[in-house]
Amino acid sequence: GCRSRLMAKQAADWLRELNELGIDRPPRSMNVCGGHERSISAAGLRTIIPDNVELVPGPGCPVCICPEEDVYEAIQLALHEDITLVAFGDMLRVPVNVPKREPRSLEQAKAAGADIRPIASPTEAVRIANDDPGRTVVFFAAGFETTTAPVAAMLAEGAPENLLVLLSGRLTWPAVAMLLDSDTPGFDALIAPGHVSTVMGPEEWEFVVKDHDIPAAVAGFTPDSLLAAMYSVLRQVRDQRHFLDNCYPQVVRPEGNAEARRQLGEVMNVVDANWRGIGIIPRSGYALREAYAAHDARQRFKSYADESRKRVGEMPPGCDCARVVLGKIYPNQCRLYGQGCTPRKPIGPCMVSDEGACRIWWSSGMRENEWEGRKKGAANG
Repeated sequence: GCRSRLMAKQAADWLRELNELGIDRPPRSMNVCGGHERSISAAGLRTIIPDNVELVPGPGCPVCICPEEDVYEAIQLALHEDITLVAFGDMLRVPVNVPKREPRSLEQAKAAGADIRPIASPTEAVRIANDDPGRTVVFFAAGFETTTAPVAAMLAEGAPENLLVLLSGRLTWPAVAMLLDSDTPGFDALIAPGHVSTVMGPEEWEFVVKDHDIPAAVAGFTPDSLLAAMYSVLRQVRDQRHFLDNCYPQVVRPEGNAEARRQLGEVMNVVDANWRGIGIIPRSGYALREAYAAHDARQRFKSYADESRKRVGEMPPGCDCARVVLGKIYPNQCRLYGQGCTPRKPIGPCMVSDEGACRIWWSSGMRENEWEGRKKGAANG
């Protein structure tokens, strides 16, 4: 296991051990978390690990999977109601499919005159509401367990009366379960997210080993923790002994954060939820309980949810974000990657967020689009 050896070893040691493992066919390892993908790319880990070790980015980008209809609803609320809308910064740039003349992101709605402000944490939302008690503030809260837990805490501890929540919270593990239950999961080892495990406990990932007999390791965000997790799952494959390893023991404790989990349970129900480009995943979303209806923006305002949005096709035409999120293709295998779609002019949500695999790959210098490369090869051949 990682635990006993992590303290003493450096990234270089893990790298050497990875190279010495000697596996003929190493598994495709999925790193679920957008933060992991960022660390992997920033440290250039894909370029230094053995050639036959494959790392696949997974569905852990909350901005990428936030349903289009929720972003649309936030935009419409901000444009048509007398409110201040606050949201995590990344959410402001997520585009939705609308006619050219309409604002297609919260950023564009802000430019059109809506009062929209980026925030970094729920405490900022509370401060903005307290600063102007006569004005309704709507917090568009999209995110996974790590960001949804502080939203639950904010409500459990008593939020200002004029602060409402437009909730788009999701749980991480059901998306991984859905992939593993499908005919083509696309990976045979799991690098489980450290932040989520800090809140929910590493036990949330036991099902990967128990139900699917796939090796799993929880990783932190440093190269040594990530390399240790890679080494752990590869060694589990070699030894044919699969278990859940905790390679982030400094922060991830058994059972996770009991208080955060209690508050999540007190404030929210777990419900079936839509994931952009993926569809409904059973019991994968959060909804405010009846006791907190007074803070639910969906109860207070007439619905701007446009049911036809769910049929719009989810991702913009030609955009392969959904397949990137599901680990079916690499970012530069999307036809639009670097062609029409760049961080300055994102077409799909994976190019918007700091946790989106396309944005991360682009930022780390990957400019080669595989489609374009193939076309050029064909033309030259």
